[in-house]
Amino acid sequence: MTEGETVPGVGAAVHDTARDLYGRVAGREGPHLRVRPFSGGRTWDADPEQLRPLGQDELLRILVAEANARSRRER
Repeated sequence: MTEGETVPGVGAAVHDTARDLYGRVAGREGPHLRVRPFSGGRTWDADPEQLRPLGQDELLRILVAEANARSRRER
């Protein structure tokens, strides 16, 4: 996040730049936000300063890539 940006709220699609992971904000745990991967799974603690909100184009690209990966695994 850059100076002046607000902390992403629950449900916001974000990129955790410290871990290079993508997900949705699931809640707050003390000073950190809990982020869940788009494909489900375990949440992780993220520093709000290290989260970058995703644009619609970027979110769509990530969701399509995950759907394609799931499809390949199911074959």
